[in-house]
Amino acid sequence: MIKDMKVGDWVRVVGVPHDVVDKDGINTRTIFEKCVGRFFRVEAIEQVDGLAYPLIELHVGRVLGYENYNDSVWIEPEYLEPAKASADSREPESKQGT
Repeated sequence: MIKDMKVGDWVRVVGVPHDVVDKDGINTRTIFEKCVGRFFRVEAIEQVDGLAYPLIELHVGRVLGYENYNDSVWIEPEYLEPAKASADSREPESKQGT
């Protein structure tokens, strides 16, 4: 889990929540699986009533071949890790040159 996360931070998705499923033609689990190992910028952080942790919004359109803002997921912080940014870039080191 990432402490002190804020909007604009870069994170890497490291897992898929166990309760996420594909259902009724909506491929939610498939989208999450395509995000694993990839880097995204934190777009929003929302505290939800009844949850002990916030949910993190990531724009994930590019993993589906769209503009990044066209699709988003909300994910628990435990499935994210901070991305190491280089000194001269706002993007993670492993994302540069791609």
